[in-house]
Amino acid sequence: MTQGNKTLHMMGTVIELTVEHDDPEPILVEASRRLKSYEVRFSANDPTSELNLINRNAGKKEVCVSSDLYQLIKIGKKHSCQPNSRLNIAIGPLVQAWRIGFNDARVPTPEEITTLLSLTDPNQIVLNEQRQAVYLTRQQMAIDLGSLAKGYFADLLVSYFKEMNVDSALINLGGNLVVYGPCPSRQTGMWKIGIQDPKASRNQYLLTLQLMNHSIVTSGIYERQLISKGKSYHHILDPQTGYPAKTDVASLTILSKRSLDGEIWTTRLFGKKKEEILQELNSLKEIDGIVITTDEEVSYSDGIKHFL
Repeated sequence: MTQGNKTLHMMGTVIELTVEHDDPEPILVEASRRLKSYEVRFSANDPTSELNLINRNAGKKEVCVSSDLYQLIKIGKKHSCQPNSRLNIAIGPLVQAWRIGFNDARVPTPEEITTLLSLTDPNQIVLNEQRQAVYLTRQQMAIDLGSLAKGYFADLLVSYFKEMNVDSALINLGGNLVVYGPCPSRQTGMWKIGIQDPKASRNQYLLTLQLMNHSIVTSGIYERQLISKGKSYHHILDPQTGYPAKTDVASLTILSKRSLDGEIWTTRLFGKKKEEILQELNSLKEIDGIVITTDEEVSYSDGIKHFL
């Protein structure tokens, strides 16, 4: 077996792919091509993307889309419409108003936020299964899949690697990590993954996990910030208020078999109190999590003990 590595700068982050295979290079080239294709089609920030075609036709007409984009929107709508979910794929107008993480980030006025909140009802995303079509019922509505897309892409890459009989792989999409197959450099075959200390520089860990065939997704308020008039705003918006979520949770890490599940649950739960998060995680099958508070208290769901 030969190890191949590829580093890409896209999706606003650094992406690292590692595969063990007899001939890794063509697989990495194709994986890179697929990621670029997904980004072009699923991006809310690219005016030419397939997703933006839906948004540009809001309040006008339905748009038929590719099957994978339709499926992700369908999954996103389902989880956005659940009671007390902090995930809302219809939050696009607010994300575009704040633009945290971009050079033109700003603090919208209270009046603007009130107006935009009225455009973020996920029930107004109308899906037509037969035609694989999406219709936003009101003008200026906008779907944003930023909270789900990387997990979906990672799962698609794992499926491709399985098809190509890749022996093992590591997919790092920046805050979203997947370890597939046995770790080639460790006798146990388990990958050793560190959980970042939110207050420290990169690669400073508060605990480490032993994993195989798992996804690790982390959301944190420390990654992207906007400083305006001496006040700091993080990028995780509360879909109820339209402002960055008020929380004492600095980071939430979800372990799951599928990376998309990790994205869903970090977003659905981030912004809730630590006790609520842990209670909900303990009620879910094969979904576990680690909560790190702003005062660096580390708590985790019952299932995490198996991975320490």
